[in-house]
Amino acid sequence: MKYLTARDLDDATRLREQTGYPALAGGTDLYPAIENGVAVAGVVDLSQVMALRAPISRDTQGWTIPALTTWTAVLESELPSQFDALKQAAVEVGGRQIQNAGTVGGNLCNASPAADGVTALLALDAEVVLHGRSGARVVPVADFILGNRRTVLGRDEILTAVRVPELPGPSASIFRKLGARRYLVISIVMAAVQIELDSRDRVRTARVSVGACADRSLRIEPVETALLGLPTVALSTFAISDNAMASLKPIDDVRSSAEFRRHAAKALLEDTIRDIPRCLNA
Repeated sequence: MKYLTARDLDDATRLREQTGYPALAGGTDLYPAIENGVAVAGVVDLSQVMALRAPISRDTQGWTIPALTTWTAVLESELPSQFDALKQAAVEVGGRQIQNAGTVGGNLCNASPAADGVTALLALDAEVVLHGRSGARVVPVADFILGNRRTVLGRDEILTAVRVPELPGPSASIFRKLGARRYLVISIVMAAVQIELDSRDRVRTARVSVGACADRSLRIEPVETALLGLPTVALSTFAISDNAMASLKPIDDVRSSAEFRRHAAKALLEDTIRDIPRCLNA
């Protein structure tokens, strides 16, 4: 296997375009895949591209998380409450060693249907910044992942950062997952919710996502719509209709049946939404 080290971002995009090799970030997904027999002719190592290792920052547009930000860095950063779901997801990304090496950008580019970070970032209404030979483009996380291990990333492109819009009103976010055991497990179902309130303590914006059920994590827009305008107190007893979950097409696999996932996703999402008032009052 060839190992190419990029000196900077332009070098990384050039090497990607010339070789088609995958970019190597923390390697916590790529190396196990290679060990399991996935054929990889070479990699483009991004570890020396310092622009991808900058601290998490804030500007007038919101927050920027550089692609090589580790999950440990997410946990240790001082971030507002709207990021609680991402921090809760970060705790679930493997053990401490994986959190020290695994990156936010790598989690997205690996495009696993059970990626903890992706479900949380969907609920945060995040976007990714993609840099290629012809410049940069911004893509919503909801559009970046096309399916299991498939993204819109071009042959010459590098995911350089994740952007999260800042919410002007009071907000809270929660991430939850269900697995066969409590820790170090691939999820059967994941749910993430972000709620922002207006000046009357009613829901101004709602973002709801479910992961590990289909070929990618999905926003559940009918549930988001049903939440809009509700007073905070109503969230404690919020119930999801079966029709609101119709867009979710669960899969059968070794971890669960589609039928169980369908029921579990609805129950987990309801529990997550009902816990939002507690977080808002914390």
